[in-house]
Amino acid sequence: MASILTNLFDGVAYGMLLFVLACGLAVTLGLMNFVNLAHGAFAMAGGYICAVLVNQSGWPFFAALPLAFVGSAVIGIALERTLYRHLYSRSHLDQVLFSIGLVFMSVAAVDYIMGSSRVFIKLPAALEGQIDLFGVGIGRYRLMIVVICGLLTLALQLILAKTRFGSRLRAAVDDPRAAIGLGINVPQVFAFTFAFGCGLAGLGGALSAEILGLDPYFPLKFMIYFLIVVTVGGSSSITGPFFASLLLGIADVAGKYYVPKLGPFVIYTVMIVILLWRPNGLFGRTAAR
Repeated sequence: MASILTNLFDGVAYGMLLFVLACGLAVTLGLMNFVNLAHGAFAMAGGYICAVLVNQSGWPFFAALPLAFVGSAVIGIALERTLYRHLYSRSHLDQVLFSIGLVFMSVAAVDYIMGSSRVFIKLPAALEGQIDLFGVGIGRYRLMIVVICGLLTLALQLILAKTRFGSRLRAAVDDPRAAIGLGINVPQVFAFTFAFGCGLAGLGGALSAEILGLDPYFPLKFMIYFLIVVTVGGSSSITGPFFASLLLGIADVAGKYYVPKLGPFVIYTVMIVILLWRPNGLFGRTAAR
């Protein structure tokens, strides 16, 4: 029972991490209707920013995390203002080809600048090891991930559902022309939303470096995981990807622990079963917008 609960907690932590990594894609794809397959490149950028600050410059880990968010957001808004905004009205195929090209460019650039070796971030002693809670071994770092990602999830849901900016974003997506007529600066709303999604990806990349490792091929290796989270959860809300992340995280950890030889296929099996049951995802709309 103790091992089951430990694996369950590890799966929840992994799922939370997947959500923070993928929720930016859920925002751009579900709310902005833009297919950004280069989302993992922003996560990689945040991871390397944190790694350089902590490993080479001696910054405290918790001080480097906000800079990973800000650095990725700055990169995101720079690319959005110069490149991405020209593709909002283009077809999804054009968006896919463009973002895939950015992925390969980012992989080549990081491999040239940082090298191809896998990088891990030095953690403070307080985050190493485990704590024993009623006989269940809980990793301190994974507990921190659950707390941080849980707070981010609540904050993101409140921002989108309860704030004026959230209502402006929904209006800008549903009818940009009417939103402009109401005085909403649609390009500014899109730019801020895109930058915020990139920042979340960068923060997720920094948090995931210790668990997933960090190398120039990070965007390619985990692109499919981001897409699975958004597809299984449904791209019309944040709630769907959140529950999909938890489900897939638990399934992935349990599969790799109990059936190691088939572990990598468990997450794909879960995806196929859910999409056969609900083709639009767990919380997807019954009809495409």
